Amino acid sequence: MENTPEIRTPRLILRRFTPDDIAAFYRIMSDEEVNTFLPWFPLRSMEEAAVFLREHYLNSYEKSEGYRYAICRKADNVPIGYVNVDDGASHDFGYALRKEHWHQGMVSEASAAVVSLLKKTGLPFITATHDVNNQRSGNVMKHIGMTYRYSYVEQWQPKDFPVTFRMYQLNLDGQEERVYREYWDKYPVHFVEEI
Repeated sequence: MENTPEIRTPRLILRRFTPDDIAAFYRIMSDEEVNTFLPWFPLRSMEEAAVFLREHYLNSYEKSEGYRYAICRKADNVPIGYVNVDDGASHDFGYALRKEHWHQGMVSEASAAVVSLLKKTGLPFITATHDVNNQRSGNVMKHIGMTYRYSYVEQWQPKDFPVTFRMYQLNLDGQEERVYREYWDKYPVHFVEEI
């Protein structure tokens, strides 16, 4: 299956980013509040946005794995966020949305649609992590069927401060007992919380 095929939901178009999306991408990635819980610093210029878009999105469409979507409203098909599935071993699931669209269920709607696609691809599982201070992100994970597995403390880079992350997982192949253990094994401070 082609990576990142277009998906339509009741309110949204999920599609590949294009070079024409630089201005919209910059609006997402330059907002300090949106990027509070993302690993990188907010982008500072359209030039930075063009490089980031090319390296993290446009170039990825040439690969056979991974899914990297622009979240767009059907009304104008302009990106207001993203939802991604990394092609690495963790199959990390991530998302962000411009803050004026928060609290409307758009990320949950987009994420559920991507998970529905993933179930048809043979991908065995996805994982996702959220900062313990970002419970709204954890709520999205729960909404799409992910379950909490464990927590760990990481010296987050490039921001360089300690963060306690909760790791969620959704096994797409029916092997419910599988737990992705890389973060547990990598970080000496790890534990299971009562959630």
